[in-house]
Amino acid sequence: MQTISISLIAVIISCSSSAPKLAKTVEKDGTVYIEGGTYKGSDPQTKQPKTIQVKSFYIDKNLVTVAEFDEFVKKTGYKTEAERFGNSAVFDLSAQNWLMKSGAYYLYPFGLDKEKAHPDHPATQVSWNDAVAYAQWKGERLPTDAEWEYAARNAGTTNETYPWGNELVVNGKYKANYWQGDFPSKNTVEDGYLLTSPVGAFGPNKIELNDMGGNVWQWTTDSITPTGNDALIDPATRRVMRGSSFLTSPNSGNDLTVSGRASSTPETGMVHTGFRCVRDDDKHKQLAGNDK
Repeated sequence: MQTISISLIAVIISCSSSAPKLAKTVEKDGTVYIEGGTYKGSDPQTKQPKTIQVKSFYIDKNLVTVAEFDEFVKKTGYKTEAERFGNSAVFDLSAQNWLMKSGAYYLYPFGLDKEKAHPDHPATQVSWNDAVAYAQWKGERLPTDAEWEYAARNAGTTNETYPWGNELVVNGKYKANYWQGDFPSKNTVEDGYLLTSPVGAFGPNKIELNDMGGNVWQWTTDSITPTGNDALIDPATRRVMRGSSFLTSPNSGNDLTVSGRASSTPETGMVHTGFRCVRDDDKHKQLAGNDK
């Protein structure tokens, strides 16, 4: 059985101590090259500040879309965990609460009685295990917590509140898909989207990465052990998620910043959770191997 388990962690971190070359172009395969470096961040488990070193890597410019995930399913016959369980986690806007909805899966993320997912929107109702399976099929992997934040901080070159800057609205335009108003009672939908938005609808950060804040939470490889009340609800090990979602409300204390984190159990699919992939820098990997 899936469990709905979300833990938000806000940590303020300072700027990078190194100055890698800023990425400027998107590769033919849709990835962006991130040159390695260090930044002052925090440990996902302890939340204690620490200097984190990141090796060079490539990261997808975009979140994996419904169309891309559907191609994977059709070509491999893969069945998501939501389909196997027969239900998945949905936030009911009317009830203003989470529930397990029968029949909800990536093509009908709010249930079979609701609208079908748009092909150009991020794939949701994808568990961590599902995301890993897709990444392996692509010859890639999920980003680490550190890689994700390093990329959100524009390869460690910026110390701004959000991946795009310090303001949620710039020149009258919203920079991300998030909940305007007090969650969960009222969403004024000033950004134009009540639910998910098309991938890239709000424009990239300084290194050409879309949706590094808002729209959907993004799985990472890092695992954490729940503590406090979270552990009493469900002591199972969880996987860290980054980036926030369309259900994130800054007015209600939820964290949309580059340092915000959430977590959930690896078998759990949710209507506001998706992912993007990364791959190693082969040249760097080969050099590291020669040093052993």
